[in-house]
Amino acid sequence: MNNLFEINDWKIIETSFSPEKQKQAESIFSIGNGSFGQRANFEESYSGESLQGSYVGGVYYPDKTRVGWWKNGYPEYFAKVLNSCNWIGIDIEVDGEKVDLHHAKITSFYRELDMRNGTLLRKVRLTLRNGKELEIESLRFCSMKRNEIAAISYSVRPLNFSGNVRFSPFLDANIYNDDSNYDEFFWEEESQKAGNKKAYVCAITKKTGFHVASSMRISFWEENQLVDIRPNYMTKPLYAENSFEHFLEKGKKYTLKKYVSICSTLNHSDFSLITHGINQVKEAYLTGFEELLNEHKSAWHEIWENADIQISGDTAAQQGIRFNIFQLYQTYTGSNEKLNIGPKGFTGEKYGGATYWDTEAYCIPFYLKTADSKVARQLLIYRFNQLDKAIENASKLGFKNGAALYPMVTMNGEECHNEWEITFEEIHRNGAIIYAIYNYVRHTGDTEYIREYGRPVINAVARFWAQRFNWSAAKKAFVMLGVTGPNEYENNVNNNWYTNYIARWCIEYALEIESSWSEKEGALLSKEEVETWSHLVKNVYLPQLEGTNIFLQQDGFMDKELLNASDIPSEERPINQHWSWDRILRSVFIKQADVLQGLYFFEDQFDLEDIKDNFDFYEPKTVHESSLSPCVHAIIAAKIGDLNKAYEMYLRTSRLDLDDYNHEADEGLHITSMAGTWVSVVEGFAGVRINENNITLEPKIPSSWESYSFKIRFKNQTVAITINQNGYHVSNLGDQPINLICNGNQHVLEASQTSESLQLI
Repeated sequence: MNNLFEINDWKIIETSFSPEKQKQAESIFSIGNGSFGQRANFEESYSGESLQGSYVGGVYYPDKTRVGWWKNGYPEYFAKVLNSCNWIGIDIEVDGEKVDLHHAKITSFYRELDMRNGTLLRKVRLTLRNGKELEIESLRFCSMKRNEIAAISYSVRPLNFSGNVRFSPFLDANIYNDDSNYDEFFWEEESQKAGNKKAYVCAITKKTGFHVASSMRISFWEENQLVDIRPNYMTKPLYAENSFEHFLEKGKKYTLKKYVSICSTLNHSDFSLITHGINQVKEAYLTGFEELLNEHKSAWHEIWENADIQISGDTAAQQGIRFNIFQLYQTYTGSNEKLNIGPKGFTGEKYGGATYWDTEAYCIPFYLKTADSKVARQLLIYRFNQLDKAIENASKLGFKNGAALYPMVTMNGEECHNEWEITFEEIHRNGAIIYAIYNYVRHTGDTEYIREYGRPVINAVARFWAQRFNWSAAKKAFVMLGVTGPNEYENNVNNNWYTNYIARWCIEYALEIESSWSEKEGALLSKEEVETWSHLVKNVYLPQLEGTNIFLQQDGFMDKELLNASDIPSEERPINQHWSWDRILRSVFIKQADVLQGLYFFEDQFDLEDIKDNFDFYEPKTVHESSLSPCVHAIIAAKIGDLNKAYEMYLRTSRLDLDDYNHEADEGLHITSMAGTWVSVVEGFAGVRINENNITLEPKIPSSWESYSFKIRFKNQTVAITINQNGYHVSNLGDQPINLICNGNQHVLEASQTSESLQLI
C-alpha cells in the first residue's frame, strides 16, 4: 500500500503540507451532508495548484456535447453538477500581505478529517515574507442535522508580533467548472447584498434556471469574549464580503465564526429562496457554533450506530471501511427524493455528478442493509418518476410500444452521455434497475412496491429487451448484437454473456410478476407479449467455451491473445493512461467484473464449481481499472474460499482513494463504488445473503483480523453479527422472530435473542 496519509481507526490525518498532494487531499478530506458538499480547500487564499470545489445537489447545467462526429440519437448535452459559490472564503492580511500558504514558510501543518464526528480540522503555523508569524486553526462542518447549514470556526494567533490584521469573510459565485466542455461560465447574476456582519449572493444557472442562494453571518471573538466589530461591506457581481481590521495582541487567540446557509430552487420557490436562506442562517447564528456542532455530531453518531463495521486487529482495513461509509452518507442521506448518488459525490467534477447504474447495482444493497427501507425505496421511485423519459430515450433509438431504455447518465431522466459505445451499447444498465427492484422486495417484503410502482417499470424494460434480441438462423437462438458489457475495454461486441443473461432474466421476472399480479390487479401485458416472451426466454443464446463451464464474455473473446494482467509491465499500468484505445480494445484485459458481475447477481443459479472456474479464468485477466471492480471480486473470492485474494481485493476497494491506486484521487473520490466496499465485508467475508424468508450466513475471517462486527436491516428489523477467529454469534435486536440459515443449518432467532456461539466453516 502507498498510504497518502496516516492510518487511524476514526480519522484521516495529514501531518505535513505537501503541495504536490494538495488536490488529492482536497478530495479525501472533503465534507458534505447529502445536500451540498465542499472540497478541503483552504479558507484563506491559496495560489498553488488547487481545485476550488463547492457543489449543490441536483443543481446542474446542460453543457453542450462535444463530439467529432454526430450520430442520430446522441444526447444534446452532458449534464454537469456545477461548481458553485465559494462559501468558505476568509481572506487574511497582515501589514498589507495576504496570507497565502503557497508563498508563506510553513513551520507546522496538521489536517484531520474526523469521520466519527464529521468535522474537518486544520492547524498551521507559518511565517509570512514580512517576517510575521501566525498560527491558524480552522474547524468546519456541513450540518447533518440542518441540511442547508454549514459553519466555520477560524482562529488566528499572532506568535511574534502585535498589530492590525484584516479579516475579509466573503461569498464568491464567480466560479468556473474545471470540466466545462467549452470553458463556458455557467452562472448569471441574480442579486447580492452585504450588511453589518452579514451578506448573501444569489446566482442563477444558465439554461436550467436554478437559483442558488448562499447567505452568511459572522461573529468575532477574543479568546472567549465576543467582540463588537464594525465591518465595512461591499458587493460586486456575484460577490459579497465583510471586511474589518482588528488589533491582535501577541499570543492571544482570535476567532472568526462564519455561519452559512446554502439553498436552491430545487427545494424552494425563487420567490422565497433568498428570504429562506437569510432566515436559516440567522437561526444558525443565534443557535451558536457549539450547539450546531453538537447536534451535527449526534446525527453522525446515530448513523454510525447502524452503518459501522468494526474491525479489530487491522487498522488499515478499519480506516478504509469507515472512510467509505463516511463518504457515502455525506453524499446521500435519503432525506430528499429529488436527489440521487453521483459517482464523485460532492468531491469533484468528473462524471458530472449525474446518476449512473452504480446506484442500483452497488448503492442500493448498502442502503438496504444500513438504513430504513424508505431510503432504498426512494431511490427506486426516482427511476419510476423518470419512466416516461426512459421510454422517450428508447424511442429515439427506434424502439416501440412503450419499450424503455434507462439512461447511462442522467439528471432528469434524459440520456446525457456522449460516448457512442456507452450511450447506444452499454444497455446492461437497464437490467440493474430491475434487479434493484427484485433485491428491494427480497430485503423488505414490500410487495406493495410492485403493485404501486414496480410493474410498469419491469414491463417497459422487458419490452426493450424483447425488441433488442433478434433471431439468428445460424445459431437457432435469440442473440444480441453490438453491445458493450460492464467491461468497457470491449466495445461493439456480439452476445456479451452478462447482457444476454440479465436481459433474459428481466423478461422472466416480468412474466413471473405478471403471473402473480394479473388476477389481482388486472393484466398489464398482452397475451401476445406473454407468448412471445415465453418463447424468447427458452431460446436465448449464452456463449460458452465448448467442453468447459466457462461462460464466454462475448463471441470473439477466445480470438484474443490470452495473456494475464501480470504480463503487463508495471510502467504501463494503468493501461488506460498508457495505451491507445485501439490497443486496449484488441487486448484480452478486462476493466471490471463482467461475467463475474452476472455470477455475483445470480449466484444461486450456478453451482460453486461454475463460479470458481469462471473466477479463476477471468480474474487474472482483469486489471481492475474501474472502481467498481475489486468489490465484486472480493465477494466471489470469499465465496469460493480464496481468502487471500478476497483480502487483497477488499483492501484495494476500501483504500482505493486513500492510497490512490488509480492515480486519480485529485479529480474526486469514487463514491458509488464505496458501497461495494461495505458489501464486500458483509456479503463477502460474512457470507450474508438475504432471501424472502431468511438470512443466510457463511462467515469467514481474514487471518489478520481478530474480529469484525456489524448490523444489518432485514424487513426493518436490526440484526447484529459478530465474527472472530473462533466462531460467530448473531443477535436479533428487533421485535419479531428471524429465520437464519447458518452454514446450512436452520435456526429461529426470537426477538431480543442472541444465538449461541456458531462455528466457522
